[in-house]
Amino acid sequence: MVLSVAEKTETSVIPKLKFSRGRRWDHLELLERIDATGSISAASNAMGMSYKTAWEAVEAINNLSEHPLVERKTGGQKGGGTTLTVYGRRVVGAYRRLEQEREQVLKTLGRIMDDFDEYYHMIRRFDMKTSARNQFLGKVKSIKLGQINAEVVMDIGGDTLAAVITNESVEHLGLKVGSEAYAMVKAPWVIVTTSDGFRTSARNELHGTVVRCNEGAINGEVIIELAGGKSVAAIVTNDSIKSLGLKEGVKACALIKASHVILAVNA
Repeated sequence: MVLSVAEKTETSVIPKLKFSRGRRWDHLELLERIDATGSISAASNAMGMSYKTAWEAVEAINNLSEHPLVERKTGGQKGGGTTLTVYGRRVVGAYRRLEQEREQVLKTLGRIMDDFDEYYHMIRRFDMKTSARNQFLGKVKSIKLGQINAEVVMDIGGDTLAAVITNESVEHLGLKVGSEAYAMVKAPWVIVTTSDGFRTSARNELHGTVVRCNEGAINGEVIIELAGGKSVAAIVTNDSIKSLGLKEGVKACALIKASHVILAVNA
């Protein structure tokens, strides 16, 4: 399937939105109902979502779009309302067409490859792009809820990584034991040490071996390979690289505060 420039642009602006209450709302359906009824209240009622949740979804969609998809109409004989912009209708139309084409493609591939689903889900893992240098795919091992925050422990394949996020985020992401998620950590947030047997406030200690050190003008990048085959990248000063004796083959430990771990899921 070949996409036109307009279709590529327009379909990329609608995020996969997830809301609480244990249900995933279809943002595309919301836009279509707003267009049909001219009322966000009627659209939200028809979908069983609150008026507030519907407006939060609309605002998020508009904020992530190059041009507004939804606009308020004031005055007039009907006293105003909410409607899709011309651009919004084009986006919805393109999205629906691509959705139909996608289903046909997946059905065709499914008929010719018995194990297509396994490979398709693996390929999807490479679609996400973030500014975080460290990205780990894993499964939720445990969730411990507190009054406000929760500790989510991820199994990242031979090692564990704990993250502290709000209880609201746990619900928003739909996290549960056994579910798949991404753990992301920016390289400057990783502390590197070569000493053992001392205590720190960092919740995560990932032990491994230095496989690469790249010094820059002031800071350098240190790559530590873990026992399970994954690697952690850290940005430290050149002075720290020299004082710690960091070089290929040296045993080292990456320290990461749980509050510095960002969790994400596929929408």
